[in-house]
Amino acid sequence: MDAERVGVVGLGLLGQGIAACFVAHGFTVVAVDRTDEQHAAARQGIEQAIEELVARAGFDPDLRQAWSSRYLPAVNFENLQACSFVVESVTEEAMTKEQVFDLLEAVVDPRVIIASNTSAIPITRLQQGRTHPARFVGMHWAQPAHLTRFMEVIRGELTSESVFQATAALARRIGKEPSLCQKDVPGFIVNRIGYAMYREALHLLDSGVADAETIDRSMRNALGLWASICGPLRWIDISGGPELYARAMEPVLPTLSKADELSPSLRTLADAGARGIQNGRGFYDYSPEDAKLWQERYRQHAWEVSQSLNQSFPLDDEGRAS
Repeated sequence: MDAERVGVVGLGLLGQGIAACFVAHGFTVVAVDRTDEQHAAARQGIEQAIEELVARAGFDPDLRQAWSSRYLPAVNFENLQACSFVVESVTEEAMTKEQVFDLLEAVVDPRVIIASNTSAIPITRLQQGRTHPARFVGMHWAQPAHLTRFMEVIRGELTSESVFQATAALARRIGKEPSLCQKDVPGFIVNRIGYAMYREALHLLDSGVADAETIDRSMRNALGLWASICGPLRWIDISGGPELYARAMEPVLPTLSKADELSPSLRTLADAGARGIQNGRGFYDYSPEDAKLWQERYRQHAWEVSQSLNQSFPLDDEGRAS
């Protein structure tokens, strides 16, 4: 095995960012996908990511030419045999991921760590039926993967301590500030909190309390003010304290949504095939120009937030925030 060689399986948008992140930090990347068309799109996406890292994040300009010599596209899983670490980043379906794991286990050494880039599927579920379940771990990335400091490293019930710690160390080496999930629960940390917020927002919409634009604007102008500098628990501390929040929250909690099914508005849109900016249909309508505007607006904001985090919470040599 080559300690400086990692595999990435699945070259969608997240997979492209994952590959770019590894190659930018000096790793050789074996990138596996099924079609020439996907490989062509991936190369273009990675090239764009590398250009952003050089132009905006201070990476060595030589990376513009050097990265391609460390990027090895492949269609066969056998090309992963020399890798010491493999990230699976295929579609968010347990069955599809399990099929990939079958192929991986047939070709990579039992010592190779296999990380699943999943946003919600419990790692313990994915470990079931594996030949060497202790080497499976969760590695939840965020888009754009080459930019964000975010990563959740998830310990499944069968994940070994050495695999868990090695994955966290690798995350720090590639510029992440990993959130270590010590218990394997659906949705992990960020998405569990996020889904609770989405559920309440949808409840307010369906109940006629406010329209979508008002709800979004309210959250942008309130939550958006503090969420990039502190989390919800520290926000309680610096904006009134637990005693104040306890008094304020207690009478409101019984009135919050307790729905365990999708909201009517979300279900209706989903059943109609709404895919947001991908096809112009969602809680808002989007022209191609609108979709491009929001993509560019988000990407610019992500860079600005990343730079702000780096200034406010610089990472030390071990990749830990000061």
